[in-house]
Amino acid sequence: MATTEFLLVGLGNPGTEYQDTRHNVGSMLVDSLTQRWNGDAGTKKYHSIFRKVRVAGVSVAFMQPLTYMNRSGQAVSEYVNFYKTSPDNIIVLHDDIDMAPGRVKLVKGGGAGGHNGIKSINSSLGYIDYYKLKIGVGRPGKHGVHPDIPVDRYVLSPFFPEQQEILAERFDDIEKGIIAFFEVSPAAAATILNALK
Repeated sequence: MATTEFLLVGLGNPGTEYQDTRHNVGSMLVDSLTQRWNGDAGTKKYHSIFRKVRVAGVSVAFMQPLTYMNRSGQAVSEYVNFYKTSPDNIIVLHDDIDMAPGRVKLVKGGGAGGHNGIKSINSSLGYIDYYKLKIGVGRPGKHGVHPDIPVDRYVLSPFFPEQQEILAERFDDIEKGIIAFFEVSPAAAATILNALK
């Protein structure tokens, strides 16, 4: 059963203690987009919170895995294998500590860069040739972040107020970029998204 539906996966850890942390920025972005696109609260399906909406003339499935980050591939592969989703129709939204807070980058393929959620998805799908929307959260010792904060504690902590402001400003342009992905092409989306530095 092949589908032309797009799949947007917002990575994060389940539970209220993680919901506003840097590692959950992909899931936070999915919440923002579904609100903007009139999505419902979602149902528990495919080991995720799952929603479907229509936007820009296409059907979009939203997935927020309910597994912990290092098992994100379980949820994604369950959906992808059932619907035979093309890698060209998959966008995984996730945090990136090697980019400055608020920087955005759309890429296709490539390695996991140490991100456990991406490692899990790559392993479960057996390929890496899908799209990733990386959202910068900064790294201790760079981007104005104190060097003595352990990386694991940093990504599992809430954004600093100034980081939240930068991120909030980005969400409108991220929405425009994703709609361009649907309406025009991935290249058109990248032109918008990769300019967000």
